[in-house]
Amino acid sequence: MGYPRKLTRRFRAFDNFAISFTIINIISGIFSSFGFGLNAGGPRILIFGWIGVSVMVLFIGAAMGEIASAYPTSGALYFSAGKLAKKHKGAWSWYTGWLNFVGQVGGTAATGYAAATFIQAFLAMQWPSYDVTGQRTVLITAVILVFQALANTYTVQLVALMNRISVWWLLAGMVVIVTCLTVVPSHHQSASFVTHFANNTGFTNGLYGAMLGLLVTSWTFTGFDGSFHMSEETVQATVNAPRGIVRAIGYSAVTGLILMLALVYAIRDYDRAASASAPPVQVLIDALGTGTAKLLLLIVIGAMLFCGLANMTSNTRQIFAFSRDGAMPGSHWWHSVSPRTRTPVKAVWLAAACSLVLVIPGWWSHTAFTAIVSVNVVGLFLAYGVPIYLRLRLDDFQPGPWHLGRYGRLVGAVAVVWIVFSNVLFMLPHSSPITPRTFNYAPVALGVVLLVATVWWFATARRRFQGPVSYGRPDEVAAMDLI
Repeated sequence: MGYPRKLTRRFRAFDNFAISFTIINIISGIFSSFGFGLNAGGPRILIFGWIGVSVMVLFIGAAMGEIASAYPTSGALYFSAGKLAKKHKGAWSWYTGWLNFVGQVGGTAATGYAAATFIQAFLAMQWPSYDVTGQRTVLITAVILVFQALANTYTVQLVALMNRISVWWLLAGMVVIVTCLTVVPSHHQSASFVTHFANNTGFTNGLYGAMLGLLVTSWTFTGFDGSFHMSEETVQATVNAPRGIVRAIGYSAVTGLILMLALVYAIRDYDRAASASAPPVQVLIDALGTGTAKLLLLIVIGAMLFCGLANMTSNTRQIFAFSRDGAMPGSHWWHSVSPRTRTPVKAVWLAAACSLVLVIPGWWSHTAFTAIVSVNVVGLFLAYGVPIYLRLRLDDFQPGPWHLGRYGRLVGAVAVVWIVFSNVLFMLPHSSPITPRTFNYAPVALGVVLLVATVWWFATARRRFQGPVSYGRPDEVAAMDLI
């Protein structure tokens, strides 16, 4: 790919799969967005929407996997955009890289913020006198980010080990939660409850409310580009990275559906659960009692912490690669690698600092989490869509060992259409009446990112950034390898 090696290849096939599976994180995603789904479509959209959207995301993952096989680098999306563009390579690469950067930072911040929120929910259950505040949420998030940065500072073997543990934590946790929700309650909803529809969004159009409910699954299925970003540290990356992406999505779709069914059928009082401050926690309390609910909540919190750790790892590799091509302020700092651990330590702490900056508004505003999630999802899915779209425009695309054959263009076209449709949904109002608390900040977040990127591009970047850099011929690059 034109770069000297700085990072060691210690990720095996399972490790590569594990990072995307951990970032998708069905427990974290479902528990964070379940309440929104109860009010935007109810069980009908939670279940059937999960199935439909999972299939669409699998199209995106397969199309991305084909590109990952052809361009297995840490730069991933922005690198492949620069290589696939017919012209204006620097501009395509620039915008994709910044969308990916902001989306990654938003993902790390949102996951940490969600974990802090559920930690406070647990503390309030354990000690009723505990006062849940936005200030404490921000402080707990800061502590979480520091510990995740420390874990990422050390060797990549530690990160790989933590991701392996996280896979089994997620699977075992899912089994425990599903088993408890299936066996313990004396009463479950009837089989027909899966068709129950609810529209508490404030909008009178039921179809609109149902479409908003599809976002529950889209919120969950983000971050599977992590396998792509870890390519330079994965053995046989041209095969293992795309397999990691597709397997992570497929396994998450199946296990997530099982968890979603268990939660839906365990609902006792629908209205009370839908209006609760933490709806899935209310479902656990109603079905299992406070004691068991607290134990299961610890599983959820652990899953969120693992998710944030993997998010930061992926975020760091994108920063490392983007800086290596000179696209970030202080690039010479952020793509340096520790000679002892062979990890981009400075990039790790930049990722943690940027994530904390996104979280700080939560000190004053309760809408901060919605804004952070908007930054995460919109930034990432647009970054996913750009290289897939450019691959469709390229007549002489050279696939890697893992490819879709004659179905590549069809799969890519479906992926682009779904990305456009789902991003439009993310931009629309999500509840009515529209107030500062219910306002959808996704368009604002996207507008700010694109405005800053555009001003920066025309001011200075277009003269110094021409897309991915090549350090020379393969033999020259090999001679520069630092490992």
